Amino acid sequence: MTFSMTGFASLEREVSGVTLIIELRSVNHRYLELHMKLDDSLRSFEPMARELIAAHLGRGKVECRMSLMRSQDATKKAELDVSIVQQLAKLSADVQQHMPASAPLTVADILRWPGVVMSDGIDTAALGDQVRAILEQVLQDMSAARAREGAKLAAVIRERLAEMEREVAQVKPLLPLQIKAYQERLVAKLQEALKSVDEERVRQELVLFAQRVDVDEELTRLTAHIEEVKRILGAKGAAGKRLDFLMQELNREANTLGSKSVSTEVSQTAMALKVLIEQMREQIQNIE
Repeated sequence: MTFSMTGFASLEREVSGVTLIIELRSVNHRYLELHMKLDDSLRSFEPMARELIAAHLGRGKVECRMSLMRSQDATKKAELDVSIVQQLAKLSADVQQHMPASAPLTVADILRWPGVVMSDGIDTAALGDQVRAILEQVLQDMSAARAREGAKLAAVIRERLAEMEREVAQVKPLLPLQIKAYQERLVAKLQEALKSVDEERVRQELVLFAQRVDVDEELTRLTAHIEEVKRILGAKGAAGKRLDFLMQELNREANTLGSKSVSTEVSQTAMALKVLIEQMREQIQNIE
């Protein structure tokens, strides 16, 4: 199965009186690059999250967002930690004693201070199990989305491979026709120049020409590479890097085919193959 590196998945679930939100998005990248954006209350779960993501995704630039949203009921139960407020008041007074021009703490400053607002505590042990379970579900959704996108990419690549096979099938019978046409031109030139035909010289010229324009090896390798691309598309595991390498090999054979061409038809075929290879390479950049 072919997987794209582009995907998105998210999930919200009520756990321990709060709403846990996990969101994953990914784009193509040469390696696996993780960017974690977690609420402070969830920071302790980052190693576990990284391990899970790495186990499910092989390549891509992945952004993981995890946050907690308290319910309205939990917000109503919030209370002030008086001891911390008193400490802040004393510290503020001490600062103003040494720096009279400084502004006193505002109510907003105090409420934002860590620990000032108390609410029902969260069982981090129970929350950890929930975070793992929900993240695994999001990763499954992400893998499914990447698989659907990968199937589309594979279909496009298979279409291009079929077009390449048609081009190769068209160019194969052209070689003997080229040699025959060259033989006729060579005989005509020699007859005009020498008023007679030197059969041995004609044979030597034809052998040299046949060697120079022989593209049977290139066509054989092109066919073999096409079959290997098909095999990789249907195999399990990451395929992007192997497919990218095969695109380089296909392009090399297409270039050689073009350099050996002595006819417009073969040159056009070589150019058409290079266009198809480049189109496949663009799609492969998004394959894991």
